[in-house]
Amino acid sequence: MTRYFEIEQRDGAARIGKLLLSPELHTPCILNAAKLGRLEKPGPVIDAGSFWGVKSDAELEARVKQIREKAGKGTLIILPHQAYPPSIPVESLEKVQKFTAFKGENVEDAGPTGSLLRMGEQPEKTDLYVMEGAGTLENNARRFLETVIEFRNHIPPDTALYAPNLALPENIAMLVYLGVDVLDDTRAEIAAYSDIYLTAAGSFYLDSLTEFPCRCRVCAESTPADLRKLPKIERAKFLSAHNKNALEAELSLVRERIRTGTLREYVEGQCRVRPWLTALLRLGDFEYSYLEERIPAFRQNQLLADTSEALSRVEVVRFARRIQEKYTPPDLEILVLLPCAARKPYSISQSHQKFILALGKYRKFVHEVILTSPLGIVPRELELTYPAAHYDTAVTGHWDEEEKAWVSGCLEAYLSKYRYKAIVAHVEGAYREICERSAGKLGIEITYTATGSLVSMEALSNLKKTVESICTSESFSRKSLNAEEDKKNFMRAIAEYQFGEGAAFLFSEETGKLAVKGRFPKYQLFSGKKQLATLVPQYGMLALSLEGAELVLKNKKYLVKIDDFLPRGSILAPGVIEADPGIRPNDEVIVLGKKALCVGRAMMSGEEMVKSSRGVAVDVRHIKKL
Repeated sequence: MTRYFEIEQRDGAARIGKLLLSPELHTPCILNAAKLGRLEKPGPVIDAGSFWGVKSDAELEARVKQIREKAGKGTLIILPHQAYPPSIPVESLEKVQKFTAFKGENVEDAGPTGSLLRMGEQPEKTDLYVMEGAGTLENNARRFLETVIEFRNHIPPDTALYAPNLALPENIAMLVYLGVDVLDDTRAEIAAYSDIYLTAAGSFYLDSLTEFPCRCRVCAESTPADLRKLPKIERAKFLSAHNKNALEAELSLVRERIRTGTLREYVEGQCRVRPWLTALLRLGDFEYSYLEERIPAFRQNQLLADTSEALSRVEVVRFARRIQEKYTPPDLEILVLLPCAARKPYSISQSHQKFILALGKYRKFVHEVILTSPLGIVPRELELTYPAAHYDTAVTGHWDEEEKAWVSGCLEAYLSKYRYKAIVAHVEGAYREICERSAGKLGIEITYTATGSLVSMEALSNLKKTVESICTSESFSRKSLNAEEDKKNFMRAIAEYQFGEGAAFLFSEETGKLAVKGRFPKYQLFSGKKQLATLVPQYGMLALSLEGAELVLKNKKYLVKIDDFLPRGSILAPGVIEADPGIRPNDEVIVLGKKALCVGRAMMSGEEMVKSSRGVAVDVRHIKKL
């Protein structure tokens, strides 16, 4: 925990924050590496140097106190350390280290501090953690990712992580996306003295350039030909100024991407600059738990699925998992499989409107499930729920093998768990191939109702006749949902997706007579005259009332326990005693204390609420005094 670092905004593992120094340092940021060791005109961060040549802890403490006196309490001091490449074995380090760590107990209260972070060691209590040998991990995607995750999982969430000697315009977005808060300009300066011109699209040797691709003030005043005529030191000054401008420009763009919640989309394109960055993105998706804990339950912006990596991004995998693990389909005997549509939610698209009209009076007997890439399958009841109504993808008519395998896998998992007496697929092309794969693996029969255009009169008539013949057959029990039951089922499905087992308490018989009021999609769930929940159309999830919160509370999930106080507004992290580790940012949560029952939206994950000493934990909507 820290007194000097506060997170203001999150986008997964990426954060916008501020180090409360003098002057204030907004993160993610780039430090001037040359100023870290200067005391004459100190910046907000100073490096106290190494252990080498020091005889005792007392001498180290005296050094830090001297720096503190000169720099002031508003400067963050990176405590003395011995840095080694991460590849050196721990046994070898023990033989050469004079001190295992500098504790600095006598100076830590005098101001903010930072410390070196080494794999396998217990981190000290500081405000900034420095990744040991971060620069040596470039091009080693697996080792770098393992190191970042190891550090992030062991340091408090409200502390900053500094990866020195690594930042380039091309990799800043990826480093920040994975959880790095502080970078420096070491590599940019070294590149300048090597006649290397840096851009977000990669690096260029000065000799290879005909014109400058950048139009910053530095580049606009010269040409590569003019620059090559200058002495070495003058060229280096020019390139250094440009390279640092390029770093800051890219970092500004990354911060804006975090604010808009679109950093992932940007990273998917930017990582193509270097193979090791692409490897980082793919390996990062395999570390599902690390990213999933930090990814919000929903976003305000559209999810763009423009690359093959979209199939493995957290929001997509989470949606598929929740359908498999939490969702329960209605008790109907006929399944109708349909293709997705460009317009969302699907039911307002022209094609789905025609499918619905074709089913007519028999629609109440069938359960509709939509096949789509990248989400896999979307039950009709969840078509409003993020990200089902919030994604867009390139439509070419061509599906690659990865897409087919992913969607067929989702369909196969669903059909192996839930059995239907009859399955009708109104699909063609790749959709039909996906259905045939799943049917072949499970040994089930699927009836196909279209050849060619799905919205032709012939195809729609065939769909209607096929469903009608199944419904009128003697073996069919005619299980159906009337309009009121259909609304309840719609709300129940969303509640299950959102709260898991807690949804059962909202819809139990003990609750009383339930009714869904309002016009689609602004449904409201009532028990008698008590409103329990409201469907929020913008992201397709439920907002609980206090009465609804009391019911869901019985499951003891999505619960935040607070200290003995009555909240007056947002609840800050220091007031949280306990929180469900399953809580994700933007989740609907129930807050319980000795004096109050509240309901609101989580601003951070459950783990972060408990471990943080700063920041808003829950944005409270309703408060009930106990």
